[in-house]
Amino acid sequence: MYLSNAFDIEVTRPSRDGGRDAVGRYRVGTGPSAIEIDFAVEAKCYRPGNSVGVREMSRLISRMRHRQFGIMVTTSHVDKQAYSEIKEDGHPIVVLSGRDIAEIIHRSGVAADGGIDAYLQAHFPRYP
Repeated sequence: MYLSNAFDIEVTRPSRDGGRDAVGRYRVGTGPSAIEIDFAVEAKCYRPGNSVGVREMSRLISRMRHRQFGIMVTTSHVDKQAYSEIKEDGHPIVVLSGRDIAEIIHRSGVAADGGIDAYLQAHFPRYP
């Protein structure tokens, strides 16, 4: 829902995944002049009081290849030091926090159209 031009998304296996939870490609532009960029996703399902810190962010950064961008998804938030470091150092990382996820779901209308569980079951067959 957030990156509509993303495609070829592959969820990696739970262990020995090279430090990435998913990889994919993102199309910038249209037609023959469009380019495709690889990206890596790291996802952390944390409670609201627990934040993604420098260690988790460093892991994503170290696993990114040349000309690739990263996406850090968390159900919580990124702590101030980790966020400051990625911005100050100019790392190409998109951060999606719990609040961002809630806003994306709200804007999509999924919650109004039968609920989030119904959406997940329809679009992700392995959803419990």
